[in-house]
Formats: sequence, C-alpha cells, structure tokens
Amino acid sequence: MTSKPQQVQPIGVFDSGIGGLTVVRALMQRLPHENIVYFGDTARVPYGPKSPQVVREYAAQDTDFLMRHTVKMIVVACNTVSSVALEVVQKHSKVPVVGVILPGAKAAVEASSKKRIGVIGTVGTIASNAYVNAIRRLDSKATVVSQACPLFVPLAEEGLVDHKATELIAKEYLFPLKLQKIDTLVLGCTHYPILTSVIQHVFDGATALIDSGIATAEEVARVLDEHGVKNPSNQKANVQFFVSDIPHKFTEVGERFLGQKLGRVRKAEGFL
Repeated sequence: MTSKPQQVQPIGVFDSGIGGLTVVRALMQRLPHENIVYFGDTARVPYGPKSPQVVREYAAQDTDFLMRHTVKMIVVACNTVSSVALEVVQKHSKVPVVGVILPGAKAAVEASSKKRIGVIGTVGTIASNAYVNAIRRLDSKATVVSQACPLFVPLAEEGLVDHKATELIAKEYLFPLKLQKIDTLVLGCTHYPILTSVIQHVFDGATALIDSGIATAEEVARVLDEHGVKNPSNQKANVQFFVSDIPHKFTEVGERFLGQKLGRVRKAEGFL
C-alpha cells in the first residue's frame, strides 16, 4: 500500500516536562506504527503554578516548535495547557489538536455508575475547573470533587512509588475524596499514573482510576481515522525526543515514565 505524504508525518506531542511521556506510552501502545515527535519544555517546567497568560505564551512557542517538524496533529500532553490554553494551540497550528481534559472527562463519565467523580491534579489544573466543567457538560447530574496534589509530581519524578512518605501524603491528599465516597477518580496530571498503585491502595481498590493519557490515545486514534491520516505502515515507528534543557536528566527519569529506553534525547536548538 502506498502511503500518502501526510499519513507518514509524525504526531506532535508536547508537555511542560517529563510527565507527558505517560501519554506517549499510551500512544505507542494504541498506535504502534505512528511516528511521534515529543517536546518537553524542561527549561521552564513546571507550568502548573504559572499564570494563565504565561502558560498561553509557552503553549504558543511549544506549538510553533512542533509545527516546524511538519506534524500531522498535535497532542497537548499537559493538563495545565489543556486547561487554559488549548485554543492558543489550535490557533497556532493548522492541524487537528487533542488535549487531555475532554478525553479524560468522557472516560470518567462512562466509568462512573454512582455519578460521584473525583479529580486530582496540579494547583493550576484544579484552579481552572477545566475537568469539573467538562464533566458537568457531559453529565449535569454528576457530583465532582477536586483536590490539588502538588507533591505527587516530585514524588513520581524521584521514583518514590513505594516509599512510606508517598503513602502518607497520598492518604492526606485523598482523604477528602474518600469521605465523599467517589467511585471514579481522574488522574488529572500526566505524572500521576506512576503513582497508580499507592492511589489505588488508599481507596482500597474500590475506585476506578482514569488515566487521561489512555483516554487521549483513543481519541487520537479516532481523529486520525476521521481525517484519513492514520499511518498504514507496519514498520517500527520513529519516535524522537526533544527538550529545552538538560537532556541527560530527562533521559534518566523519562525511562521510568515511558516504560522503556528513550534512545537519543536532543536539545531543541534555537527554541529559547
């Protein structure tokens, strides 16, 4: 089968740093033959505590970088950007754009039988109410409870998954959600799937956890089909990684998030 030029073009994925690799992992599992260009803005991470105006500026620059790599679509693997700057990405790109908020919200509504949904994320994501608003648009009868869990990010990056401190912090953060008897919990930060086991333990395994990355990969597959740009190749995909600062640190931590070796990680020349 002869591929059309656009079909073999890569999917562009960006995040404020390293967490978006959990979305790349989900994409690689769902769409193993799609080429990917990933950009992590490690020089300016984290985006979560920054003002919406600054996040929008960063999102525009991240998008422009990916567009220079002739991507066929862009995946915003950052909950903060998806919350406050998705329209900026859409404006700066001439290709389809998928964020992580709406796919995660849809998956939560579908999974929740009692309509009691919890959302955890960074301070910025929770303050934006993006998940709450998306879930309520999909199901106006749903009760949604949110909780910022800022310490989960450094704990995930340090690999302290089985550490006692992580368990204590998780219990502290998640106690209000447990009191609300939620039956579904959205992991509203791309770092949080690394902590799935400890989060599930706090809820005694009785709560469905929604990984927005997995839901996003499903949405990406749907959009590729809709636009007729899915890669028909059965060859091994070419996945490239770029960062704005310190590639070796990204490589060291990133393999835990991706679940495999990253290979070469390059510094994005001329980005800043």
